[in-house]
Formats: sequence, structure tokens, C-alpha cells
Amino acid sequence: MAIGAYAAWMLAQEARSLLTRLARLEPFALIEPTVLAAALMPSAQSAIESQLVQGRRELRRMVAHFQSWLRREAADGASMATAAEAQRRFTFLRLKFNAALTQFDLFNEVITQRSEHKTGVWLAGLDIVAADALALPGEVYQAPPVICYLDRGPGAAIRRARTRLPGGGDNPVAIIRLPRERMIGSGIASSLVHEVGHQGAALLDLVASLRPVLQAMQHGGSGAVHVWQLWERWISEIVADYWSLARVGVAATLGLMGVVSLPRVFVFRLNADDPHPVPWLRVRLSCAMGQALYPHPQWRRLEQLWLSYYPPAGLPPAQQKLLAQLQASMAALVGLLVQHRPPALRGGSLAEAMAVQARQPAMLAQLFRSWSLAPGQMYQATPTLVFAVLGQARASGTLSPEDESELLGRLLSHWALRSTLDTSELCADVVRHGRQPGRSLPSLASRLIIH
Repeated sequence: MAIGAYAAWMLAQEARSLLTRLARLEPFALIEPTVLAAALMPSAQSAIESQLVQGRRELRRMVAHFQSWLRREAADGASMATAAEAQRRFTFLRLKFNAALTQFDLFNEVITQRSEHKTGVWLAGLDIVAADALALPGEVYQAPPVICYLDRGPGAAIRRARTRLPGGGDNPVAIIRLPRERMIGSGIASSLVHEVGHQGAALLDLVASLRPVLQAMQHGGSGAVHVWQLWERWISEIVADYWSLARVGVAATLGLMGVVSLPRVFVFRLNADDPHPVPWLRVRLSCAMGQALYPHPQWRRLEQLWLSYYPPAGLPPAQQKLLAQLQASMAALVGLLVQHRPPALRGGSLAEAMAVQARQPAMLAQLFRSWSLAPGQMYQATPTLVFAVLGQARASGTLSPEDESELLGRLLSHWALRSTLDTSELCADVVRHGRQPGRSLPSLASRLIIH
């Protein structure tokens, strides 16, 4: 049956209505009321707006094509097009429109929190921490912008940059969801840098480069095969834990213990579909990796503390046997991680690239003592180093939770303000003197200390 005048008119009205609603999706820069220090970095804002503009432009083009087709078919008395076909085409357009809304809402959820008093500025500060955690020397990759937001629940998650968005297109930024319960203490760094580790591992292709090594270990005899298959299944989360340790030291392990301190049944549960290691074993592995990177008695103390919380006595014999096999292979796994030299690092290891030798516990403790006498020095240090120092001080009992939270609030605000003023100063200088944006400039914000 031909389309018919009434069906063509109705669908034309629906298409126009869709375009009207699409026009209501304004750029975030026009609708989000945030203080300047809480705003996204320009690179992130630009990438998000460009992605959404491109999607809206493509949708308008598709609607215009549909309208043209509809007019042509309705005017052609010999047309074989049916009302059902026209409805099918419009339904596809509406699905694309809903996909565009999904992408808008995805970023809206992140950006809207920037208007919350204090929280918005702290989130901007965490963006700076994430950028520092992702940066590696030598230009081994082009790091994407990273933006953070808060959500309920104890765990964090990441939607990595350059992965597919709902409805199509690549995600222009990395989006990290952080648990609100961790705001703010050094534990927030554990969650944040772990998720950054997923992005960094993807950029370095770390998991793909490790899998052949782990697969080769699966030919070590009976029982060993099953154990190394499990390590291979969990390697993505293990690498992210390793990244976090390499950046913020013992703060990573303390934060992990806080996340996986669950009822006993969950701590010992092995789920074949879960990419995370068994929580009981994951904390012990974190201690083993920490000992390999930063030799110190604290790792043994933390492991013993964890075992006192969750003694394995009383578990079924088969489960105890599997955990023992995994524990026996842990040293070999840690050795592989520490010695692994992925092609992307051009012969270097991840520990060397992150210069972990400069973040040994004794050095961190000395920095904390120096900063206690001259607090201004702390505001000039890189964010991940600050979190490593404060995490070490928290682990040794020289920093109270109350002082830690107050200090981190000031630091996050300072990093957000410094980044904002540096960006504003750079833009102003380009306008005044026509300098190229890449040239270094004396930093006004670097001279501002938040007391």
C-alpha cells in the first residue's frame, strides 16, 4: 500500500518535531553554571563538545535526507514505497536521536557535578591527579583528557577514551567514576590511579604483550595450567593494581583493602566470569608487588593484618588447595610484571618508566618531614608524589585521618586553581603578544599557595 498523504504528513511532522527537540541540546559551555576552577580542562571540554556537535550534525543530515525522500515518494503517484517502509525509516532516525541523547546524558552526568560547591573544584583537582598518573616520559603515547565524577557504591570504573560510545563514535575522553564514599582521603588515589592504569595499559598494549608470557607459563605441569589460566584471566585488573602501586605506593594497597573489605563469603569467592582476582588473594598480591617495587617491612605487616581479618581456616579443602597453588605461583607472577618490557616502552620496564626508585618509603617519609617544616614545598610537587607521601605517612601513623582529609581538600583546590590560572594566563599572553601556545610562560598560579 502506498504511503498516502496522511501518513506522509504525520511522519513529516514527527521529523520536524525531532529536529526541534534536537536543537534544544545546547553546548555544555552555555548551560552548566560552574566556577572557573571547577570547569573541565579546555582539551576535555573541546573534545566532548566536538563529539556531540558531530553527532548532532550527522543526525540532522539523516533527518533532512529522510524528509527529502518522504516528499519525493509522496509526490510520485507511481511510487511503490509503503507507509510501513516510511515508518521503519523514521523509527531508525528516532533510535539515532535517542543514541545522541544517551551520549549527551553520559557527559551531562559528569559535568553537572562541577556545579556542586567544593565538590566541583575537588573533581577538577582530581582531573589533574589523573593526568599526572597517566603521564609517562618519552612521548610513548598521546594521553587523552581524563575527567572524573562521583557515584554511589564502593568501587570505581572507567570508560576508556577511544572506545565506542552508545550509538557510535569513539569516546573523546576517559571518564572515571569514583565512589563518593572515598571523598576525600588518600584512598581516593588508590581508586583513581587504578582506573587510570586501565587507560595507560590500553595505550601501551600491556595486557596483550603479557598474555603470551602467561600462556607460556600454562605448560608447567598438572595443576599449574589451571593456576596460570586464572592469572591470565585476571591480568587486566592486576596490571591496573600494579600501575597504582607504581604511582602512589602503599596508598594503593591501603585503598584496595578498604574497597575489598567485604563479608567473608565475598572475600573468598572465585567467580569464573569476574575479571578481578579473588579479593583475599588480590590484597596479598598487592603486598607482594609492593615489596618488589618498594622493599620495606610494612608490606609484611599489612599482609599479616589482612590474614588476621580473613583467616583461610574453615574453607573447603578444594578451595584451600587452589588458593595455595595460586599463592605458590605469586612470586613468579610478580617477577614477570617487574621484569616485563613491553614494546611500547622501547626496552624499558613500567617500573623504570615511572621511576619508582625515587618513591621508596624512606624517601617519602623524609619528604613528609620536610614538608611539615615547609608546607609550601608540598604545593609545588606533582600530585601523585603528594598522594604517595601522604599515603606513606598515613600507613606509618604520622598523619591522622582528619589532617589528611583537610590537607587533601586544600591540595585539590590548589591544583584546580593553578591549572585554571595557568590556562587563563597562557591564553591571555597569546592574545597580548601573539605567542605560540606551546611556549613556556612564568606561572602566576605557581606562586599562589592555598593556606
